[in-house]
Amino acid sequence: MKKATLILDDGTRFEGESFGYEGNAYGEVVFNTAMTGYPEALTDPSYAGQIMVLTYPLVGNYGVPSTSESSADGIERFMESDRIYPTGLIVGDYSEQFSHWNAQESLSEWLRREKVPGITGIDTRRLTQLLREHGVMMGRIYIDGATNQPEETDYNKVNYVDLVSVPEVRRYGVGDGRKKVAMIDCGAKNNIIRCLVDRGVEVIRVPWNYDFNNLEFDGLFISNGPGNPEACAEAVENIRKFIDNPEEKRPLMGICMGNQLLAKAAGATIYKLKYGHRSHNQPVRMEGTERCFITSQNHGFAVEPSTLRDGWEPYFTNMNDGSNEGIRHREKPWFSSQFHPEASGGPVDTEFLFDDFIKLL
Repeated sequence: MKKATLILDDGTRFEGESFGYEGNAYGEVVFNTAMTGYPEALTDPSYAGQIMVLTYPLVGNYGVPSTSESSADGIERFMESDRIYPTGLIVGDYSEQFSHWNAQESLSEWLRREKVPGITGIDTRRLTQLLREHGVMMGRIYIDGATNQPEETDYNKVNYVDLVSVPEVRRYGVGDGRKKVAMIDCGAKNNIIRCLVDRGVEVIRVPWNYDFNNLEFDGLFISNGPGNPEACAEAVENIRKFIDNPEEKRPLMGICMGNQLLAKAAGATIYKLKYGHRSHNQPVRMEGTERCFITSQNHGFAVEPSTLRDGWEPYFTNMNDGSNEGIRHREKPWFSSQFHPEASGGPVDTEFLFDDFIKLL
């Protein structure tokens, strides 16, 4: 292993050893407190442009499953997309030795093939405390001997959704007599598509800025995705066209970025969280009830619910910091969640939201 260094924008340095790809990297440094699920997290498009810090100390001990095995619809069976999206990975203790019935290779081999550098031996507890106190920062990974110069950009000003969305319309679960769901792809995880197709609907996946209003469909879905929702004005305008139609009664559901874009279309403002929610243990409460759920989350921005237009209200609230975790319309069949009911990884306590959506079609 070669010497590897993480340097944050405030000048703080963390030194460790490299594993995976021996190249330099740049990105927004964020931490994830989940105890498992690094294959799913690494293939989540919502991490595009970020350096992921895993706080669970031991990483790599169960290896990596097949990255090529796919379903009949061409969806990767064990991954949330077809590649790794974070620009780098930081762990406390990397295990090259792995053991799992489904493992095909080590985490280091996978990172090397995808040209993503990893650092082990860093005090991830101290790094996480620093990010919690200061807020997320841009960071640079330097590997001894590496000569590549990664592009350094302002994370908040890049339209990452445009970089991860599909370039053309794609269909899944095609079948006679099936209800059709138009899905705005802002960087959708595969398990969202699985959750819809498994419930007997056809998914029409369209690019983030595609005017879906001209399609024939029975329900609208807005996916998760990376980056700043302020960069997605075209998507917001298309969603606003849908919800501002007084005759529109077709159901709508959104997840994560989908919650923020729907809220913007409904007049709300969005703000950046100090260090975001990235874990499998975020408690949320359904408004108007005493029902609480443990949820999987991955987002750095949030909705200011007090700025929603008349007719809209909060649906879920985060029990840790009181931030918004979903919105709903008081009369129309439209709702969204900031958390991930499809999980993968994480708890599936809120997967019933997909059932609620399907029943409305």
